[in-house]
Amino acid sequence: MKVVTQVKLVPTPAQAAALKHTLRTVNEAACWVSGVAFERGVPREYELRKHTYAELRERGLGAQAAQHVIKKVRDAYTSLHANLRAGNLGKKGSKRRIKVESKPIAFRPQAAQPYDDRCLSWQYDAQTVSIWTTAGRLKGVHFACSPNALKQLIAHRKGESDLVERDGVFYLIATCEVPEAETREPGGFIGVDLGIVNIATTSTGYRAAGRKLNRYRRRQLALRAKLQKKGTKSAKRLLRKQRRTESRRAKDINHRISKTIVTEAERTGRGISLEDLTGIRERVRLRKPQRVALHSWAFAQLADFIVYKARRAGVPVVFVDPAYSSQQCAECGHVDRLSRVSRAVFTCRGCGVVAHADRNASRVLARRGQGAWDAGRKSHVPATSPRS
Repeated sequence: MKVVTQVKLVPTPAQAAALKHTLRTVNEAACWVSGVAFERGVPREYELRKHTYAELRERGLGAQAAQHVIKKVRDAYTSLHANLRAGNLGKKGSKRRIKVESKPIAFRPQAAQPYDDRCLSWQYDAQTVSIWTTAGRLKGVHFACSPNALKQLIAHRKGESDLVERDGVFYLIATCEVPEAETREPGGFIGVDLGIVNIATTSTGYRAAGRKLNRYRRRQLALRAKLQKKGTKSAKRLLRKQRRTESRRAKDINHRISKTIVTEAERTGRGISLEDLTGIRERVRLRKPQRVALHSWAFAQLADFIVYKARRAGVPVVFVDPAYSSQQCAECGHVDRLSRVSRAVFTCRGCGVVAHADRNASRVLARRGQGAWDAGRKSHVPATSPRS
């Protein structure tokens, strides 16, 4: 299983200047390669290399750096074409799609640049790296990370690492090949109901309340509107800082919630049943204030965190259809829209049971998860030969 580990570089002023110049040089070169690819109909990587490699070398890029720039551009166009085929950038003829297809892909000056082991080496004991730049090889560039991240780097780092700059700070994002634990047979499933007021509610009783976070998001929304109205350079700088702060906070909360859920599943020997919320933003029609709340929370990120933590722990995860889970009774299975008395209260109109609405929905999802697991297991059982 591939996971990424991020470390913060702590360069000297001279080293920082060299890294900054390197990123700008390679991304300017990537923009030029992108223009060549666009003019020639985005040829394959080998053909694109024939048209651009010599020029990249003349621009001062090393052999490996030039290869990585070409590959980065080709991969960007591959992702773009995949999004176009999937309709993620609008239908054919739409303004958004025409705008995307009418010009080459551009790369920001601080965009990530991949490095392999020939242009980047790690010295874990000294916590330094040796890295290629346009000014030559920089040795002894210090990096900082947590003890757990350092252990993961030492044990599992493999493949490329990306150099990226964010607000003047340089980071290396390393790829690690972490072995997966063997998936065990679950003794039941924990259903996880996701929401806005309660971020996650499980069938075992855990509830991650979102009241504090929602208040924080409302304050940030008001501040963002005020800064956008101001429009000065300092306001734009604060907007960028605010966006990163809010993103880090949401990511940290998702990490804590996912860790709690996976730890509970591992301790009790159960699997995890998650809602399949693919395309929920397109399917659900809400009022404007509700749309802001729905679009601002990273449900997909929380699900991804649960999945990769569960895979490392050997906990099985299944995705189930969430349709009518908030209207179905976990006790008798009766489905009725009127059973959802309020946001927090569920009263079954079939058997009369009263429960917390989110807790009831999570129990429904747990039952659906068990059914999906049993159905999948039965589909892999070989058919017995009929008796003669």
